[in-house]
Amino acid sequence: MKQEQIKTLIDALAASDLAELEYSEDGSTLRLVKQSALAAVPAAARRPAAAARKAPTAGSAQQAPPPAAAAECLAPLYGVVHLQPAPGEPPFVQPGQAVEAGQMLCVIEAMKMFNEVRADAAATVQAVLVRSGQEVEAGEPLFRFG
Repeated sequence: MKQEQIKTLIDALAASDLAELEYSEDGSTLRLVKQSALAAVPAAARRPAAAARKAPTAGSAQQAPPPAAAAECLAPLYGVVHLQPAPGEPPFVQPGQAVEAGQMLCVIEAMKMFNEVRADAAATVQAVLVRSGQEVEAGEPLFRFG
């Protein structure tokens, strides 16, 4: 795929009502996802496991409501996650660490571009759900906050 062709596809997606676009040519595949469309979809709708929970039946014993789900940071796009600035350096964040709104959590490399992923709000990192070098899909959970 040529750079001009990729630019044309990006412009076409931006000008359309589509949330995502996938294009394949000569064994290469390009997948584009609008970040604004991803943010508009509730996390439960993006994660099928959350929707698969069973509701209590009329004959079952009364159960306490499930605890509120912990906040998650989701990947804004498909790419390779980098949890540290460079090999051998400490990670941007670790479990148990308090983070401020706007603080860098990781970097996702996509098409030779490095996209910073930053915290939306102040929180404490409960868990890092991916490993450095792992490929992630748009909408995949990266961090859990408490």
